[in-house]
Amino acid sequence: MTQTDVVVIGAGAAGLMCALTAGYAGRRVLLIDHANKPGKKILMSGGGRCNFTNLATTPANFFSANPGFCISALKRYRPEHFVELVERHGVDYVEKAPGQLFCSESARDIVQLLLTECEWALVEIALKTSITSVERRGDGMRLQTSLGCIDAGAVVVATGGLSIPTMGATGFGYDLARQFGLNVTETRAALVPFTLTSQWKERAAGLAGVACDVGVSVIRDGTRLGPGRDRRYLEPMLFTHRGFSGPGMLQISSYWQPGDELEIDLLPGEPIGEALAQARTATPKRRLSTWLGERLPKRLASALTEWHGEDPALAELSNALIEAWSHRLGQWRLKPAGTEGWRTAEVTLGGVDTQAISSKTFEVDGLPQLRFIGEVLDVTGELGGYNFQWAWASGVACGQSL
Repeated sequence: MTQTDVVVIGAGAAGLMCALTAGYAGRRVLLIDHANKPGKKILMSGGGRCNFTNLATTPANFFSANPGFCISALKRYRPEHFVELVERHGVDYVEKAPGQLFCSESARDIVQLLLTECEWALVEIALKTSITSVERRGDGMRLQTSLGCIDAGAVVVATGGLSIPTMGATGFGYDLARQFGLNVTETRAALVPFTLTSQWKERAAGLAGVACDVGVSVIRDGTRLGPGRDRRYLEPMLFTHRGFSGPGMLQISSYWQPGDELEIDLLPGEPIGEALAQARTATPKRRLSTWLGERLPKRLASALTEWHGEDPALAELSNALIEAWSHRLGQWRLKPAGTEGWRTAEVTLGGVDTQAISSKTFEVDGLPQLRFIGEVLDVTGELGGYNFQWAWASGVACGQSL
């Protein structure tokens, strides 16, 4: 029989952060994971350089059925707090896009930072450890594991979601929540590439690797869905062999559901009809493909004229054709076949319903010895470092209250 104050299940970003915070508060902490190394998803994130926070993080950057839940933790542990920790460990970082901070060298620097802090906080880490049962035992919890029986004052579930099962993702956290009577909201893959129907795949076959900046929204039952006033993301799109990827498509996937259409503006910010009309007057002999090729990758410009069977000289563009091309370029609509699913999704949308969780301590209502943090909860950030900031903030808030 092993006895400890706290068992944290899951050695990812939230679990490591919670464990070291509780350890510094004087708690005996055992951190358990079934994987063979800690921080696997940290290591592969951001192309191996880990977009570890976003300086512009606000509650508006998160999806949840209970949107106010994340406010408390995000206020108490802000991006600058984690940046201070990164700087204290001498980890070099860069701001690749406004607010998005990445390691200059490798995501391994973030994992090593967290492991060093865990060591200093006297956290015991047990990897390659399976859990067969978790049950309430008086004022504490009892776990049956491959290490043997463990009695703990509290159990913190930081098992993450279902995305990227090859990294060890499972539904263990959701199963545990249901065991203790908690609701789990519908889960689906988010921040994930789209796949196209066979018709569109055939059309776009030669465009793999082509990227361009777009504005993208979801259209559902005639209603535009997306962030902000414009209801769209302004981010790059990438054509793949199977469909669409790139930041713009990953972002909008959090809004998309099967049956929805995508509406893509290939020339965001440009008044297309007005620009074509002016070009018709100024350079009437130029062909439409030439005009498109000055604004879009040439392969895409060529494909567009092929798809529509039209490449007139600009002088031949009637007002009706200008309106048609304005619509084709600025409101290109298509219905994806689906997404790449859990295999490549960066996060899980949905999760443990937060209505029965304290936003201050992350304990379960009526069962303070059981807590849930990080991605396993129904709190999902946009692309750009927000999900890591949620992991740090929820981990610290929970760790401080243990």
